[in-house]
Formats: sequence, C-alpha cells, structure tokens
Amino acid sequence: MAKSRRQFLTLTSMGMLGAAATLRSVGQNPPGQNPSIQNPADLPPGAPPAFGAGPAVGPEVSATTFAEAEKLVQFEMTAAERAVAADSWRKTMAYLYERRTGPRKLALPTTIAPATRWDPILPGQKSGPDHDRFVRSSIDPGPLPARDEDIAFAAVTQLSRWIETRKLTSERLTNIYLKRLQQFDPKLHCVITLTRDLALKQAKQADEEISAGKYRGPLHGIPWGGKDLLDTAGIPTTYGAEPFRNRVPSEDAVVVKRLREAGAVLVAKLSLGALALNDIWFGGQTMNPWLLEEGSSGSSAGPGAATAAGLVGFSIGSETGGSIISPSTRCGITGLRPTYGRVARTGAMTLCWSLDKLGPMTRSVEDAMLVLQAITGPDAGDVASVPSHLDFDAAKSVAGLRVGYFPKWMQENPATAVDRAAVDVVKKVGMVPVEVSIPDWPYDSLNLILFVEGAAAFEELTLSGGLRELKAQVPDAWPNIFRQARFLSAVDFVQADRLRRKVAEEMARLFSQVDLLLVPSVRDEMLTITNFTGHPALVLRAGFVEVAKARSDWAPDPNHPLPTFNPPRRVPHGVTLIGRLFEEGPMVNAGLALERAFGVVGERPPAF
Repeated sequence: MAKSRRQFLTLTSMGMLGAAATLRSVGQNPPGQNPSIQNPADLPPGAPPAFGAGPAVGPEVSATTFAEAEKLVQFEMTAAERAVAADSWRKTMAYLYERRTGPRKLALPTTIAPATRWDPILPGQKSGPDHDRFVRSSIDPGPLPARDEDIAFAAVTQLSRWIETRKLTSERLTNIYLKRLQQFDPKLHCVITLTRDLALKQAKQADEEISAGKYRGPLHGIPWGGKDLLDTAGIPTTYGAEPFRNRVPSEDAVVVKRLREAGAVLVAKLSLGALALNDIWFGGQTMNPWLLEEGSSGSSAGPGAATAAGLVGFSIGSETGGSIISPSTRCGITGLRPTYGRVARTGAMTLCWSLDKLGPMTRSVEDAMLVLQAITGPDAGDVASVPSHLDFDAAKSVAGLRVGYFPKWMQENPATAVDRAAVDVVKKVGMVPVEVSIPDWPYDSLNLILFVEGAAAFEELTLSGGLRELKAQVPDAWPNIFRQARFLSAVDFVQADRLRRKVAEEMARLFSQVDLLLVPSVRDEMLTITNFTGHPALVLRAGFVEVAKARSDWAPDPNHPLPTFNPPRRVPHGVTLIGRLFEEGPMVNAGLALERAFGVVGERPPAF
C-alpha cells in the first residue's frame, strides 16, 4: 500500500510539473505562433515531461472551429482565449484521440468495463440481508385446466406444481407455447428466433429427470423466452439490430446457463428495440397484445408482449433506463428490475456498464421471485456483479411496512386514478402510507452518463457507419444520439457522476424514513433516479385505464400521427414499488399483498 501511494504521489507531482511547464510554454508564445517542439536530447537530465511539448497531430483547427464548438458545449471563451486554444490544440489535446485515430489504434471490446465502477452501496450503508432464505407459497395450484390456452396463461407458481406432481409434462407445455408462438407472432412481431429443436430436447430431458426423482426446483420444465441480447451458443443473438442479425455466439450468457441449470426450457429469443431502445427492431415493431395498434414499449418489447399474450411461461428482460418497467406497465404484466449488481450480466449485450440490469418479466408477482432466485449471483465476467443474499418468505406479513409516496406526483401525468387508488390499497392491506418529497434537482442531467457510455459501447459501430443500417433513424434513436454524444464534455461527465453520488445520498435519506416507495411507473424522475442509484423495482398490474390515443416511446412525429380511438380502448395499468438496495424480499411481499387486493391479475388480452 505504501509503495502504491509513493508511486501515486510521484506521478501526481510529475503531472503538476508538466501542467506548469505547459502553461509557461503557452504563456511565452504570442497567439497564432506554435511553441517550439522540445527535443528530449536537449533537455537536462531529470527534466519532467511537459504537456504540449510533443509534435502537432490531427487536423488544423482555427478560432472559428472553437467558436462553433462552444455552442455545442455551452461554454464561451474570449477571443484571446479562443486563439490560444486553437493554436495549441494539435499539441495539447489532439494526441488524446490516438487510441481511435492512430497510428497506435487499440480496439476495446465491450467485455472490458470502465476502471471506475459504480457501487450503489454508500459508505457505512447496509448491503441487504445477511442470510439467504427462500420460501415460496404453498398454495394448491388447483386442477389442471382442460384447455391449452388456460394452461398457457397459468402462473409459473401453478405450472411448476403441476409439473412437479407430474400432472403436466414439460413436453406438453413446451408444445403448447411453441404452437402459440407460431400462431400469434404474426400479430405481435415479438419473436426473433424460435428455438424449437432445443426446446423439445430440453423438455424431454426435464421430463426424464422429474420421472427419475431429480426435480431441480420451481423452474424445472418451464418454457421461457429471452430478450435477444442474451448470448445463446450456436443460436443467433441479434440485439434487434441489422448489423448483428447474423451474429451467432459460441457461449451462453451466464443467465442462460443458470436457467438451464434450473431446468428451464428456452423456446424463443424475443424481440427488443434495436440496441436496447424502444420497440422497433429489424423485423418491424413489436405490438401490445391489449392494443394491437400501439407498440408494446421497450426495449424489452418481445418479453413484454410474449408474456402478456401467454406465449411463454416467463421471460428475461433488461433495463438501463426503463426497459423492464415500461413494457411491463403497458402490457399489464409483472416486471422485476433487480438491484444493480445482483444478477451477473456476463454474455449479455452491453449498453451501459454502470446501468444495465437483467430481470424477470412474468404474469404474477411470485413468479418473478422464483425466476430471480434462479439467476441471482455474481460472475467473474461482470466486474459490477457482487455477492448478495436473497431473503424471501411468501407468507411473511407486510403489516406496518412504511410505503412512501409523492402526493404531487399522484396528481400529475403520468399518474392515473389507478395510481391514486393504490395509495388507499396500501392502507387496506396493513401497510402505512407516508408522504415524502425529494429536492427539485436536474435529474435528467444524469442521462449524460447513459449517452456517453452507450456511445462508447457502440463506438466501432458508429465509426464504421454501421449505425446507418438501423431501421429507426429519427432524432431520438441511437444513431443520432451516439453521434451527438461524441461532443459531450468530459468535464460534464465527471460532474454528472458526482451528481449521481449526491442523488444516491438523497435516496439513502429517503429510505431512512420509509421501507418502500410507491410511484407512477413511468414517472420520468423516478425512472431516472432509481436506475442511476441501482435500487430494485417491481411493477405489477393494478387496474385498467382507457386511452383515446395510442401511446409511444418515440418523440411525436407530425408526419406520422398515432392512431386515435373513439370510443377509448380499455388497457391494463401498473404501479411500481421501489425497494431498498438488495432488499427485493420486502418489496415482493408488498407486491404480493397488493396483487391480491387489486384482484385484476387474472384478466387476459381478449384476442389471445
């Protein structure tokens, strides 16, 4: 440790001396004249390196270049400062781009994460439960339905009991879902690759193991669908994007491996908005089973649509800034976004190293916890994943849990009457509603981190022009955003990172007052805040609303207006619970109590 500190101090001192030398060099030369290039042979022994003393590289820039660039970063210099900056740029700054401009180019695969790692646990903060406990409900699943469609829409909690007691075989259930996937995908556009052969092989193996008394647990024999950013060995993993549609990985993602070890049966790779944004991919737009005139929302578009339409037992989605919460809300299912770091992302597409999360999307609350229990845990391939405990008992009482809510938000869009009624239901089930508030800070400024990390993850695609192949080329799609992100300020990136820490401290203060938060699911501030702080979230269907116009994740386009409805259409609506870091157990217990009280989980999309 002492040696490392000495090295740090030495390097820091050299850097400060170099900076001083640079300033002297600039100050001794009138604007418009280049300082002479230092020849190392001319320097006295022990002279430190100086910034701005090397050869000039890169294209010529002028004061006009800086004057125009100032508009992009909203920072203004004087004419004299601008002249010095232009005159010295090729010596002081242009060499910093050598990694991508050459001559010593160095490609960085997305498996190499940034050295700075986001840790949602603040110093002195408790990191969740200190033991593992997992007690699922012991309810009777009831008799096996006679109709295939009734079986298809059953919860995993029921399907697993029927399979465990051999009232239902995995092979039969798998064939039910394969048939439904083929039948309804033309309406929904939610399947990228149907994995029929693999599914039937895995189902047969599951039945043989269960018959031999080797039952692996509640997911054994249950068919599932994966968002097509999870690598599957020998099976295309396309990211929903044209440049990757022929990409076939050689190894399974860790989550895929863990589900296979749990005995689950992969039936389909499901659609996602290209490179994990919204709901348009190279095969079209994935649609909402409840309202076929609108997209299912994204980017976990396929998992949302397929789960809601009863085409899979459950699915795995991912979230960076709302991609589990939003499609779950719109499609009327349950989505569980785990604490950042709980589920290893090895083998999943990287959009943002410090934001990406993988989680279950199901038709009921307990199902989500059954899936989370199977996929939780760290992996060496994901440096942000950490060991954690999962403490859950489905029978645990929620009496007395303090549930914070924001009164002002409940009166504003996107909150609905369903959201407002949920506050009363909280009280009805024995929990305690608590009014809370947060400072009015510029939370959207945090998205600078998202845009910069995303642009870095797909730098090669940007530089090669591959982004031009994507179907969506509107201003709010990745192609434009990734190009624009190259002009964002590195200083502002660091400041956004510091704001992130301040917001995390504010959330810690909030959770010292309450056990959970209840929020409108797509309230922008809370989607942004909790994705950046890493808090877990659970969205569940709470009721129904009427819409007179189709909803969209995309910015309004006057040339392509959205469909309108007269009379309005009835669609499901979900509310969201936010939990403490690594405390998914109490959050899901609260969700179970609310789900029972809402009493709307069983209704299905009419056309499916």
